[in-house]
Parts: sequence; structure tokens; C-alpha cells
Amino acid sequence: MDVYKNSNASVSQRVDDLLARMTLEEKIAQLGAQWLILEPTGDHKDRDFEMGAQGERKPIQERLKHGLGQITRPLGTQVISPNDGVKALNQLQKYLVEETRLGIPAMSHEECLVGLMAKGSTLFPSFLNYGHTWNPPLIHQVAQVIGEQTRRVGAHHGLAPVLDVSRDVRWGRTEETLGEDPYHVGVLATEFVKGLQGEKRDLLATLKHYVGHSFSEGARNHAPVHLGFKELNDTFLLPFEMAVKLGKAGSLMPAYHDIDNEACHASYHLLTEVLRNQWGFDGLIVADYGGVELLASHHGIAADNAHAAALAFNAGLDIELPDDACSSQLASALQRGLIDEQKIDEIVARILKVKFEMGLFEHPYCDESPIELQSEKATELAYQVALQSVVMLENNAGLPLNSQQKIAVIGPTADDQLALLGGYSFPVHLILSSVDDSSKVCPTILEALQNEFAQVSYSKGCDILTERHSNAPVFPGDVDLAMNQTMTSPVSRDTSQIKQAIEMVEQADVAIVCVGDLAGLFQTGTVGEGSDTDSLDLPGVQQQLIDEAIATGKPVIILVTGGRPYNLNGAEEKAAAVLFGWARGKKAQERLRILLSVNNHLLGD
Repeated sequence: MDVYKNSNASVSQRVDDLLARMTLEEKIAQLGAQWLILEPTGDHKDRDFEMGAQGERKPIQERLKHGLGQITRPLGTQVISPNDGVKALNQLQKYLVEETRLGIPAMSHEECLVGLMAKGSTLFPSFLNYGHTWNPPLIHQVAQVIGEQTRRVGAHHGLAPVLDVSRDVRWGRTEETLGEDPYHVGVLATEFVKGLQGEKRDLLATLKHYVGHSFSEGARNHAPVHLGFKELNDTFLLPFEMAVKLGKAGSLMPAYHDIDNEACHASYHLLTEVLRNQWGFDGLIVADYGGVELLASHHGIAADNAHAAALAFNAGLDIELPDDACSSQLASALQRGLIDEQKIDEIVARILKVKFEMGLFEHPYCDESPIELQSEKATELAYQVALQSVVMLENNAGLPLNSQQKIAVIGPTADDQLALLGGYSFPVHLILSSVDDSSKVCPTILEALQNEFAQVSYSKGCDILTERHSNAPVFPGDVDLAMNQTMTSPVSRDTSQIKQAIEMVEQADVAIVCVGDLAGLFQTGTVGEGSDTDSLDLPGVQQQLIDEAIATGKPVIILVTGGRPYNLNGAEEKAAAVLFGWARGKKAQERLRILLSVNNHLLGD
């Protein structure tokens, strides 16, 4: 038996034996990934990648024949049942294990920040909600459950948690942060890492975005970061150091930006000197999606993709995600003297070591027995996160509500299920791919209030967006994307619905005004990755709706949901109560109902 196939041999012996057998093409194949639409039949298809330039692509079979480092989001890319997704993943893995020369299995990764990002998984509240619980043991339990669901679909690598320390809430990714205090972020993120990975570390947690991503110029996605080393170290590096040393995180992802003109994806200082040499990090460094290619197309420090790959892998990168746009060019980089084979061997050895340690060679396939991702435990934990993370800013005798009151519910987020979900939840993420899935994923705030109170009337009052679709210039967002857009912003300025809503308020005893934002990546929403803002006023005409409701003289409870705090322009002091609920997930409406209800002892004391 070949040594690398012998599970009784040591990991180092197996790595050395396999590495010695590999051709250059097989080594390079381990440094990249493939992002495909996987089919249970094995008839896999290519998927377009929104953020990167895609040139001529070789046939899929041609790209897989030398093996593969990682499989990108087999279930998180399309609307597919967990069982069909696992069967499709096994089909690809079967080809790699049984039909390539060396039979090296691939790792699979999925997004799992607010729960496994796949159809049928538990929809947890946003990471911003996690931060507002101030409850490390709870976050540990949440991550354990997310880890269990992620393992069930065959993933070995989860792209979470986010350790960016919030500094400018205009930044769209504020919803993904745990808050503004570096120690607080470090404590909660470390517990998330421990819970997700488990004692065996058979599922890698990925620390992101390394480092300072949340301190970008003008709070713009991808914009440069300007700060001195002390602030970098004490504020932004601290949570990562805690998660590496205390949580033994198995993976890390560099950020898109540059710090003092040094791109994070090409920083030897950050990726090797600090991370590996000073902190003792022993895991895998994986690129943020398209991050290597951006060294040429955005940062302008690489002449082409081969040069970009050399810069990143020499700096300390192990695997390019989500594809191999640059890593596939390493043979050219080698010929040009931009990288040497010794460096490639060093990286491949690290990847193989992780695969052997995970037992991937012995157990490459996922169990295809019926998969149920929901559980009472997961639902209860999601409930607790949402319940514990509500922030009551004001209560001037407005709460609790009396069950006999006539309640007018108005506002654009009251009857929108997606208004309760973060940008990295599966239903919201589908908008980016223009996938239409109108299935019911959670009840709305309005539906919950109607179930609890006898006299509830509703009027929307205004819209946040006139339509939701990819590449809509909602806010300035990413500079390069905004420069190339000619479409009209879908943020609604229409006030025609306000009159009807105010008439309803005048007939009620109390009004609940539901406002906020809609999460969506790359300007498919008003908050989220690439959905930055230039103002902390509520999007659209929501402020006018609040002001006119308060002008009626009726008690007004303002309920803000979404991914960042907003300026309410003085309404805070005029309202009967103000609650911030953030993006509260599937059970949000029930938790908010409880907080508004007369039965809630927290607000009833």
C-alpha cells in the first residue's frame, strides 16, 4: 500500500509520500477551487462569478483532472434540497477520488455566519445581534449547532466568523460585525470559533476579514485603510490574535483593501510574519472571493493574474477562492521566476496536512441518509439570541402594550419577511444571483402582532425600495461599481402612501412604526456587503412617515430593524418608545411580539 493511503502512518509521513508523487500540475490544482452548479446526476455546470473577470474557461473535466483543493459552496450557490446537494457533492468527490491519478479528495466550504447558508437550514439573527447579547456561552452554543448543520451537508470549512471591529456604521458590512469594542469582539468570536470547530477541529472556522476592513476610507467597500501600527495592533488585530491563540482557529481570510498602500492579500508581514511566526497560526489562509485577482485589476500592483498569484502565495496564501482564476497561472509565474517550486511545495504540504488530519482520505463522502437541518435546539438558540439582543433606547410609558388597545401598524418593514434577515442568510443572498424564490421563510412582524392583539390595522406608508435586483445603485457602494452604473436608484422617494397610514394612526390608540433597512449584497439592499451609505438618515421617506405619525399626538413606538443604527432626527425624544431589533432571523416576529406585549416582565416592571 502506498504510504499516503495508509491511515496507520503518521500525517507527516503521508504528506511527504504524497507530495513526492505529485506533478507540478497536481500541486497547483490543490491551490485553487472550483465554483460550479453541482448536479446529483454528475452533470455539473459552470457558474458566472459576479466580481471577477472571466476569460475562456477550459471544460470542467479538463479543470478537474489533476485534482482540486476546494469545492465552493455546493449547497449555498443554488436552491437545492440538502439531500440533493449532498448527492451532487458526492458525485464530484467520487470523480476526484476514483478517477484522478492520485485520488486526492477536495475540501468543501460553505458560508455559515448566520447559520448554514443553504435551503432548509436554521435562519439565525445577524452577527450584530450576536454582539448585542453580551453572552459568550450562548454564542458558543449557537456556533455548535451551526457547525452540526454544516457538517451534515459535507462541508469541512466554514467561512465565519467576522472579527471586523465596527468603526463607521455607514459601512454596509456593519451588520456582520459583533460591535465596536475589540475585546468584546475577540471574546465572542473566540467562542464562536470553539463552538463551530469542536474539539476535533474537523470543521475549520475562518477568521475574516484580516485586517482593518471596517476602517475603510469613507466607509466604502474595498476602499483603502489609513491607520498607524498601534491602532492596527490594539484595535483591529487583537480579536484575531485572541481567536488564533485561544480558539485555535483553523483558517483565516485576508481582506480586500490595502493598509498604507500594502494590499492585505499580498502582505508578507500580516500573513506570515505576524500570523504564522508571531502568533503560531497553524491553519490555512484562504483568499476572499476574487481577492487575488484584485491585486491586478484593482490595486494595480500586479501585471496580470500570474503575477497576482505569485504575490499572494509568496506572502502566505494557501488557497485561492472561489475559483482558480489566478492560481491556475502559477506555472507561468514559475517560468518567469516570480515564485519557486519550493514555495509551492510548502503550501501544498500544509493543505495535505489538513486533509489528512480531518480524515478526508478515509471518509471522503457525506452520508446520504435523509437530512433534517432544523431542530428544536437550533430554534430555541436562535430565539434566545434575538430576544437577548433587542435594545430599548427609550420607553416613555409606551410599553408594554395593552391587549385591548387599537394598534395601527405602519411602515415598510412590518410585512416584509426579508426585512428580518441579514445579508448572508440564504433567502437574501439569492437576490444577488437573480434567483426568484418566493417561498415563505418566516412570518412577519405584522402577522405576529395580529396573532397577539385583537385590534390591529395595517398600512404600509411607504416603500424602501421600488424593486430589488442585482447591481442596483442603491447607495454609492463600491467605487468601481458605482462609476460604471447608469441605472436609477430604486430607493423610493414616493410619499403617496403616507396619508392613508396617518389616517389609520389617527383612528388608533397607539401606533407601531416599523422602519429600517433591507439587507442585500452589492447594492441589492440598503445594507450589506457593498451596500454602503453616505448618510445615517433612514433610507427613502421613512423619516417623514415617523414624523407625521408623531404629529398626530398618538403614542408612537418606533421599531427599527436592520443592519446598522440610524439617526431618527429628534424622533427619539418624541416617541413613546424606541426599540432596535437589528436583523432578527426566522423567529423575530415572535420575539418582538413578546417584547411589546403586556406579558413581558422585562418591560412590564
